[in-house]
Amino acid sequence: MDFKDHIKQLGDRVTRLKDSILTEEATKTALVMPFLNVLGYDVFNPFEVVPEFISDIGTKKGEKVDYAIMREENGHAEPCMLMECKHWKQSLTLHDNQLLRYFHVTKARFGILTNGIIYRFYTDLEEPNKMDQKPFLEVNMLDLRDNQVEELKKFSKPYFNVDDIISTASELKYTGELKSIIHQEMTNPSDTLVRHFAKQVYGGQLNQRMMEYFTNLVRKSFQHTFSDQITDRLKTALVQEELTVQPTTTDPTPAPTSQEKEGPVINTTAEELEGFYIIRSILRPHVEASRIVHRDAQSYFAVLLDDNNRKTLCRLHFNGQKKYIGILDSDKRETRQEINSLDDIYKYSEQLLATLSGLIKGKGGE
Repeated sequence: MDFKDHIKQLGDRVTRLKDSILTEEATKTALVMPFLNVLGYDVFNPFEVVPEFISDIGTKKGEKVDYAIMREENGHAEPCMLMECKHWKQSLTLHDNQLLRYFHVTKARFGILTNGIIYRFYTDLEEPNKMDQKPFLEVNMLDLRDNQVEELKKFSKPYFNVDDIISTASELKYTGELKSIIHQEMTNPSDTLVRHFAKQVYGGQLNQRMMEYFTNLVRKSFQHTFSDQITDRLKTALVQEELTVQPTTTDPTPAPTSQEKEGPVINTTAEELEGFYIIRSILRPHVEASRIVHRDAQSYFAVLLDDNNRKTLCRLHFNGQKKYIGILDSDKRETRQEINSLDDIYKYSEQLLATLSGLIKGKGGE
């Protein structure tokens, strides 16, 4: 297996084990040490990984940082990364953290703050030898993205190069912050953005009533634009797939005439796929994403566990004028709930999780 396979395998391990981990030390042993191992560092070799690393700071004696990852430099080992660990349920904050104090008294160029699930990587982009308050890279082991895995690979022992990482750190940091701002503007457009767009299409006065009107329009326009992009990409992918498939034999079955029907036409829409991704994001912390699949039918769009139609998680009814989500109970009785927008799916998170729990425990399954 390559690095990508190993890190995704670790992500599955984190999903399975996290709920049984009760202490910070258990978090280190079960989640953090395997992470360092995947990066290629021998956690039992003090020349590579030093636990409880001590470097006296002024009047503060004996303070420790959880791990120092070492690299040989000028004939002796020096820390290149410092890591501070928290319990997996704890939120990550740099306030009064040892990482901030240790960073400027060692030769380490990178600080890592983690709870075994979230890994935040810091360096000194803003002021030399002073660790930034914001990370330039954040990796969530429960939601691994391919581009993040590639950046994470640069911290592995075989590929570690300070200059290479620093050269891309600035771009990663600002790109991450911009993506966060864009996401916020898409879900809750600011007055500044609404005015920017509204003035280009509306010549009247933007009073409070019109601002509320255009805020809703801007939000919808974002949703429709990205739905259209998803649809276009799906169409392009399907066309490319059809072009690459070359038949090896001649099919003796004649093509259907205009009077004959090949069967019901099923059209999977971008809106149905977007709804599926929302449902998968709700369930992802509790089950591997690969186990949540969709299967489209003529009258509804089903979301299944393990690609088994006897393990239906819910159904989306988006073909009519009104949209519904169908929630199934343990006896497979479906209750339809009307939704006005895809965001309304989040309102049924508890019901979806209850259905998932029942199927995993064997209720309503095979």
